[in-house]
Amino acid sequence: QIQLVESGGGLVQAGDSLRLSCTSATSGRTVGQYTMAWFRQAPGKDREFGAAITWRTGGTYYADSVKGRFTISRDNAKTTVFLQINELTPEDTAVYYCAARPGAIMATSAAGYDYWGQGTQVTVSS
Repeated sequence: QIQLVESGGGLVQAGDSLRLSCTSATSGRTVGQYTMAWFRQAPGKDREFGAAITWRTGGTYYADSVKGRFTISRDNAKTTVFLQINELTPEDTAVYYCAARPGAIMATSAAGYDYWGQGTQVTVSS
């Protein structure tokens, strides 16, 4: 089991960039032991998959809707997973969640992830 903590959200302007971070709050557990993903949820909408990274190889996968603007990565110590978001638009306004699942298989459904952070709010003004 792992507790996840996100940070880096805030109020930004359209066209800005933002980097979100996700780390483990559980002693002895690092994000490098899980396949990690970022989801987002806008008001009144379902939770939407954004990007995932595997624990073993660091391979990545992106939703078509964010490909080219989102970059998921992790630090060499595998203690933190990042989500770089470029060219932000008001449509990116949402709560962004970090999620984890055991094993090396990525999933794009929220149901495929066992552990979730509390989320970090990103608000983009026009």
